[in-house]
Parts: sequence; C-alpha cells; structure tokens
Amino acid sequence: MKKLLIVVALGESATGLAFLTVPSLVGQLLFGQELTGVAVPLARVTGTALIALGIACWPGPPLVGMLSYSALVTLYLAYLGFAGGLVGVLLWPAVVLHVTLTALLTCDIMRMLRNLR
Repeated sequence: MKKLLIVVALGESATGLAFLTVPSLVGQLLFGQELTGVAVPLARVTGTALIALGIACWPGPPLVGMLSYSALVTLYLAYLGFAGGLVGVLLWPAVVLHVTLTALLTCDIMRMLRNLR
C-alpha cells in the first residue's frame, strides 16, 4: 500500500507540475482545447494544489503538503495581483488569508520539529 501511495503521489505531482508550467498544453491534451484567459491562472492554482497533494501523500507529515500549497498559492496570487490584469474583489483578501495560513502552518511545523527533539 505504501508503494502505491508513493506512485500516486508522484503521478499527481507530475500532473500538477504540468498544469503549473504548460497549462494550455495540458488543456489541449486533456480536453481537446487550449486553455485561455482566466483558465490559465486557475489551471496553475490547480497545479499547485496537485503538487501539494503529492507532497501530503508522500511518507511524512501531511502538514508539509498543506504548507506547500498555502505558501505557493500565496506567492502566485500575489504575483497575479502585482502583475495586474487579473484582480478581482477577493484576490487580496485571499492573499492575506493564505499568508495567515502559511504563518500558522509554519508555526505548527516548527512546534512539531521541537517536539521531536
């Protein structure tokens, strides 16, 4: 079962990396159409989530997967906000929420590491 979980984690992470780096190609291969417009950043957030899922399923604490997702999506959403163009009314509140979650998850991981000693 552990080996299967590792294989699935690698597969989901690879799919996530593809969504993150070449979202239009993945859209073409999966759905028969290239992704355009707002579908591209949504595909990249999906890619980030799949990578984090792969990390969470890897042997070790799942908390690392959630921290990875929260930190990466914070950076990407902030990038979208600063680059302009795709700024909805909830973008900056989402960035603030994920900054807060990233900080809280980091504190939990630090606490967990201290307890291991």
